[in-house]
Amino acid sequence: MKLIKFLLFCLFTTLSANAQVIPQDTTKMGYELEDDESILNDTIQLPEVLIYKEKMDPEARKQFLILQNRVYKTYPYAKLASERLSNLNKGMANLKTNKEKKRYFKIVENYLSDEFEAKLKKLSRKQGQILVKLIHRQTGTTTYELVRNLKSGWKAFWSNTAASMFDINLKTKYAPFDVNEDYLIETILVRAFDSGRLQNQNPAKPVDYSNLTDSWESRAEKLKK
Repeated sequence: MKLIKFLLFCLFTTLSANAQVIPQDTTKMGYELEDDESILNDTIQLPEVLIYKEKMDPEARKQFLILQNRVYKTYPYAKLASERLSNLNKGMANLKTNKEKKRYFKIVENYLSDEFEAKLKKLSRKQGQILVKLIHRQTGTTTYELVRNLKSGWKAFWSNTAASMFDINLKTKYAPFDVNEDYLIETILVRAFDSGRLQNQNPAKPVDYSNLTDSWESRAEKLKK
């Protein structure tokens, strides 16, 4: 999608390197998973959220697996953003003049136009929404703030305005204690790190998964009463 490419390219034009994404084999699940934005909503309803304790019905499981595929697809980019942001800050600290910094930005931007454009424009709207959350998880900064700091406030404003027309808010924060979908994303990540499916990178702010699960279990119990 061209919109996703434009919005996220604003961020990644200041970051460099490749993200390796290994597709999941969904043929063994009895059906093919498709990232069709019109098929399903990402959010599983609260009664089905305790995925470790309650068996999900086939439809809920399918929704969860689609969300899982989106996390698998986008997490490497969020991890990359955190790594390259750190490297960028170190590199910029060694430059003394605005002219040197501008030249450095241009070199990286030209490199990234070849390196990332094809990858980013393949992301769907839903994948873009997940990526925005994961970038905040890994960097501690919203995509809007990153664009504003790395490019300009004007670019950030227009990027967010354009994104909002397609249900993508660049100011979205990752909030697993408050948002059901974010809790599911955290669950997917914990499982993927434990299995070696994804390489763990500590988030900007630690997430106590035990407390997180207890919090959602408590909510579920209250709803049952």
